[in-house]
Amino acid sequence: MEKNLILAGVGGQGILSIAYVIDNAALEAGFHFKQAEVHGMSQRGGAVQSNLRYADRPIHSDLIPSGRVDAVLSVEPLEALRYAASLKPEGWIVASVTPHVNISDYPDIEEILDRLSAFPHTILVDTGAVAKAAGNLRAQNMVAVGAAAPLLDFTDEQLLKFVRQLFAAKGDKIVAVNERAYAYGKAMGSFYRALIEAGLPAREALDLSRAMDPATVDPAAAPQWAELAKAEGSMERVRALENKLDCGTAEIPSAN
Repeated sequence: MEKNLILAGVGGQGILSIAYVIDNAALEAGFHFKQAEVHGMSQRGGAVQSNLRYADRPIHSDLIPSGRVDAVLSVEPLEALRYAASLKPEGWIVASVTPHVNISDYPDIEEILDRLSAFPHTILVDTGAVAKAAGNLRAQNMVAVGAAAPLLDFTDEQLLKFVRQLFAAKGDKIVAVNERAYAYGKAMGSFYRALIEAGLPAREALDLSRAMDPATVDPAAAPQWAELAKAEGSMERVRALENKLDCGTAEIPSAN
C-alpha cells in the first residue's frame, strides 16, 4: 500500500499543521513516510505546497512522480486546480471552496468551482464557513483534514490524537475548536459525497451542502435531500429552506 498526497494552499493557512497531523498518524499506524519541505512564499501569502507520502514499505524519495498522486488536499480552490494534472486517473481532489484572493487577477470563483466540480472524484467543502461554525476561521486546515479523513488510512482517533497534540500548548479552548473543525469538516465532506452518490450533480451538491448547518448535518440523510432537489427540477425549493436550516427548524424531507 502506498498513498501519495499533495498538500496545497497559501502561506498562513497551516499546511505544515496538516502535514504534522497526517505524518504522525502515519507513524502511529506503523507506516513509513516521507514529506518534502513546504515550497512557496509562505511568509507573503503566496502559493505553498508539499509532497507527503506514506506506505507499508520503505519510501526512497519524498517527491511524487507526476501522474501518481492519490489526492490533492488543498485549503484554497485555485491551488487545488494548480496540481490537479498530477493526479492518477482515479485520484481525488479534496478542496476548500473558500477563495483566498491574494492577486489582482484572481479568476472568477464560480468558474473555479465549475472546473473543480467537473472532476469525477471530489470532496468540496466551504472551509471558511465550517471553521467559523467551529469557532475560529483559522481552523480551516483542520476542516480540510476532516474532509479528507475518509480517504486516508487512519481512524478518527489516530488523527484527532495529533490534532490535540498540535494545539495543546494553546489551551483547551483552541483544542476543542480544532476538534470541532475536524468533525464538522468530515461531516460536511461526507454529506457532499453522499449527495453525489445519490445522483445529484456535483455543483448542485455543493450548493446544497453549503446551505447546511455543519453542527447538525447528517450524511445519512443525504439521499432524501438529493431526491427532494431532483424532484423539484431545480435548487429553488432547497434554497428556500436555508432560513429554516439556519434556525435549526428544517425537518429531513421525505423521499416520497
